[in-house]
Amino acid sequence: MIKKRNLKRFFAPRSVAVVGASSTRGRPGHTVIENMRANGYDGKIYPVNPRGGRLMGMKVYKTIGDLTSGIDLAIVILPAAATPQAVRDCGSKKFGSIVLVAGGFAEVDHAGEDLQEELERAAQETGVRVLGPNTAGHISTPADFTSSFFPLGEIPKGPISYVAQTGNFTGAMMKHIISAENYGVARCIGLGNTVDIDETDVFEFLADDPYTKTIFFYLESLRRPREFVEIAKRVTPKKPVIVLKGGATADGAKAALSHTASMGSDDRILDGALRQAGVVRIDEFSHLFLAAKAAAPMPVPAGNRVGFVSPSGAFIVHISDLCRQRLGLEFPALTDKTMNRLKDISPPFIRLSNPVDIFPSATVHGMEYAYREAMEAVLKDRNVDAVVSIMILTRELGMPSLDFIPELARKHPKKPVYISFSGDADCNAEAKAFLEPRGVPTFPLIEDAFKALDILVRARQSLKI
Repeated sequence: MIKKRNLKRFFAPRSVAVVGASSTRGRPGHTVIENMRANGYDGKIYPVNPRGGRLMGMKVYKTIGDLTSGIDLAIVILPAAATPQAVRDCGSKKFGSIVLVAGGFAEVDHAGEDLQEELERAAQETGVRVLGPNTAGHISTPADFTSSFFPLGEIPKGPISYVAQTGNFTGAMMKHIISAENYGVARCIGLGNTVDIDETDVFEFLADDPYTKTIFFYLESLRRPREFVEIAKRVTPKKPVIVLKGGATADGAKAALSHTASMGSDDRILDGALRQAGVVRIDEFSHLFLAAKAAAPMPVPAGNRVGFVSPSGAFIVHISDLCRQRLGLEFPALTDKTMNRLKDISPPFIRLSNPVDIFPSATVHGMEYAYREAMEAVLKDRNVDAVVSIMILTRELGMPSLDFIPELARKHPKKPVYISFSGDADCNAEAKAFLEPRGVPTFPLIEDAFKALDILVRARQSLKI
């Protein structure tokens, strides 16, 4: 067996071969090149297709054997049966790494299992690092690069990295992030069937990656659980590690086997090991995006003490129950100084506490003034680690200027600020479009802000910052 090389060339390739390149728009072998160009990739691209000719102004090579030696990365878009030989051909040319797109291996049937075993042997014999098969590729925005064949266009850069035991995370799910959210990613890897590169390999790379602030995993199993946990112990004091583990039930494990050929690890044992290593485990797929939205622009909260500014007593009651019964969040008593300032901006005879009912003040002073003064007072309070505010936005009441919210976030950089809305959908969308590009995350469902905050509070318990 040849010793495996590290993943530097995988994440920062300076030369890429596209084996199965196509001149037909919409075909994977065409889209992958379009994606690279849309993201400003300036390395050398070598299209490979038996027909030869030219593609997008580039020479097309007829075989892998015609290519120069030592290319950093090959993206192989060929039928499953052709992939083992393609790996051997890439190995003979001393390529650094390979992405295998084709499905039809162990996730399908016994014939696919045999083919995957052959593929594993080819990877071991050559020493080439292999991602997949059965993957949509990976993303590395610090290198302006993606191997994804899903039509993504330009991918926003940011501090979040995803590792997913599915091939599709760099496809439709990344498209959701690009089109619906306002945070960017550093690295994103769809592992597929993991004949070589697995979650632990990628974890080890991300552990010291200066571009990755927070690491999110979607896992259906762990190939090397002991090594994964040991890396986690080293990483979680430096950056949050958040895991959604699928296959926890018998039905889930069965689905995982047909998805990526993964055998689920014992969930109870794994849960305890991850917890001891400082990993935060989540149980909803949407939390992969909610927590990322909160973590990308904002600091990790120093503690679990929340200042809550709400326009509704019903919201206050409901969220109080949620935080006490399901989440590890508290609403601390505010200092006398804060209470006095809140009394200054509120009508007389109003009972004030935390959570802060802002509606009476807004009816007297207007929404912008009431929210600005109340939020700043709570942010200044030494008993508060984070502030969540719900705003009523309607055309009838008038859309207030929201400039003060990013300004407050900048003035108090150690405390995260999350915003939710109630009111007209178009007003809420307008506010989201204004605030999120300016670094303030918004949440259309009021519970989501608190769920995201709870995840990051749990991560904070392991951080040594």
